Amino acid sequence: MSITIILIALTVLVSLYAWQNQNLMENWVHHPQSVARNNEWWRLLTSGFLHADFMHLFFNMFSLYIFGGVVEQQFMGVFGFTTGAILYVLMYLVAIIVSDLPTFFKHKNDSRYYSLGASGGVAAIIFASIYFNPLTELIIFPIPIPIKGYIFGALYLGYSYYLSKRGNDGINHSAHFYGAAFGLLVSILLFPGQIPTFIQQVIGGA
Repeated sequence: MSITIILIALTVLVSLYAWQNQNLMENWVHHPQSVARNNEWWRLLTSGFLHADFMHLFFNMFSLYIFGGVVEQQFMGVFGFTTGAILYVLMYLVAIIVSDLPTFFKHKNDSRYYSLGASGGVAAIIFASIYFNPLTELIIFPIPIPIKGYIFGALYLGYSYYLSKRGNDGINHSAHFYGAAFGLLVSILLFPGQIPTFIQQVIGGA
C-alpha cells in the first residue's frame, strides 16, 4: 500500500477529529511559548497533522498526493521497500519539525502566536519531487496551460511569501521555505548523482 496514501489518511483523520475536539487542537497546535516554557516539544510534530479548515487540509493533502508518489517510488527503487519507506516517512516528519523551528525561535515569547499545518513536510516532498523530475507538467487552475515542475516550485514559494506577509491566519506559511530547502537538501545528499541530470533538464526545459 502507498505510504503517501497512509500519511494522507492519517492526517485527514486527525484533522477531522481535532475540529471536533478542542482539547486535542489546543494540546497539539504549535504554540512556541508552551514549547519553550513547558517543554511541550511534541507540538513541533503534532501540529503538522492539524489544519485550519477544509481548504487548508485539501490543498496540503492534494499536493502531497500529486508529488508524493514520485518521491516514494524513487526512495523505494534505490533503497528497497522497507528502508525506502522509512527514509521517505522520516524526511516528511523531520521536515515538519525543522520547518517549525525558525518560528519557534521567533515567537517563543509571544503568547498569542499559534500555527498548524503539514506545510513544511509537504513542501519537502514537493521540492524533492521537482529535484527528481523537474520537467513534470502540471495544470493549476485557473492557469490554462501546463506548468513545468521547477516553475511551479518558484510560484509556490512566491505565493507562500505573499501569504506570509498578509498577516497571521494561523497557518505557518514561512514553513514552506524551510521545508522546501530541507527536502531539496536531503534529496541531494541521498541522490547526489541526480544533480547533473537535474541541471541539464532545467536548462533544456527553459
